[in-house]
Amino acid sequence: MRKTVIVLKGYPRLSETFIAQEILGLERAGFDLVLVALRHPTDKKRHPVNDEIKAPVFYLPEYLHEEPGRVLKAVFSGLAKPGFWRAVATLVRDLGKDFTRNRVRRFGQAAVLCAEWPKDAGWLHSHFIHTPASVASYASQMLSIGWSCSAHAKDIWTSDDWELRQKLQAAAWTVTCTRSGFVHLQKLAAAKGEVHLSYHGLDLDRFSRFDGEKSARDGSDPEDPVRIVSVGRAVEKKGYDILLKALSRLPASLHWKFTHIGGGEKLPELQSLAKELGLEDRIEWRGALDQTEVLAEYQRSDLFALACRITADGDRDGLPNVIVEASSQRLTTVSTEISGIPELITHNETGLLCPPEDADAFAALIETAITDPVLRHRLGDAVEARVRSQFDHHSSIAQLKQLFTGAWSKQR
Repeated sequence: MRKTVIVLKGYPRLSETFIAQEILGLERAGFDLVLVALRHPTDKKRHPVNDEIKAPVFYLPEYLHEEPGRVLKAVFSGLAKPGFWRAVATLVRDLGKDFTRNRVRRFGQAAVLCAEWPKDAGWLHSHFIHTPASVASYASQMLSIGWSCSAHAKDIWTSDDWELRQKLQAAAWTVTCTRSGFVHLQKLAAAKGEVHLSYHGLDLDRFSRFDGEKSARDGSDPEDPVRIVSVGRAVEKKGYDILLKALSRLPASLHWKFTHIGGGEKLPELQSLAKELGLEDRIEWRGALDQTEVLAEYQRSDLFALACRITADGDRDGLPNVIVEASSQRLTTVSTEISGIPELITHNETGLLCPPEDADAFAALIETAITDPVLRHRLGDAVEARVRSQFDHHSSIAQLKQLFTGAWSKQR
């Protein structure tokens, strides 16, 4: 198999276990990988899966002015290559549509990647179709080699259609992880780009079946409250303000505890909102945890909640991997009817869903789930069965392997 360079926005990142899991799966399938990140890690913890990955990791200059010598050396080394000037022509065309410093930065990062290209590498793959794909696309032209792309959520919905169309047509193939994203990209690609639907799935060995007894808590016992958990960064698209407002509207007679796991820029704002709503005594803010700690929290909880929304700039989740994780542990989810969430959670069959931005409706679903443990158990059993039959990551790895080898055979 060809040595493949994978371009990532940052590595490792606690919020991107699905990417780390995929990289490890490709390694186990025999791929020789090199990881190239646009940013150094900022998380204080890392998941065990990252420690199992053997691929070397290299970091490009995050800002060109921070390493001017490295960037200038790379640009000068590319001047004599025909592919470099093809990439310059693409950059000029891109700047005509979006005259920003960020465009130049991605071109400079691509030049550094090409100048420091790993020995014997013969293919490029980017995770995310926005900035990492920009670097991969420019580098592909500079080196005259093929590239492919994995598109996810924010990168799809906050990118301009002209840019998505351009990248879809330039890449050998693109995969995305929700049907809503797939339909959108397929329309843009038309007949000039190859787009595939590939759910990430879970490493079900890592998320093995939870054989413990799920509780019969119903919110009536102040000494044994129902345990609600949510995992996600405190950012706008996760809808934590809606979730907190929903919790504040539950009947005073119900007894529950809410645990939030994750960091994020809006964490102080959410903690202030919780205090304003009189919820601070019922909430535990755990911060960022590794996968092992998160798994333990799923197993001791009764309910998973995430009030996802579409933000003003179009940003949204796809199918949040944490919902798949929680579901693998027979945990019932309350969430919203956006993006890929209904592709796993069918209302009243494998979970509970309502429209986004509706705190009253979300509160009603949480109240139903709190007070009806029999319903929780039925939904939890059903969603676990769906995850184990349809979201095994071995299927996505097999599909990716087929796509990679198919593209390579065409270029021989």
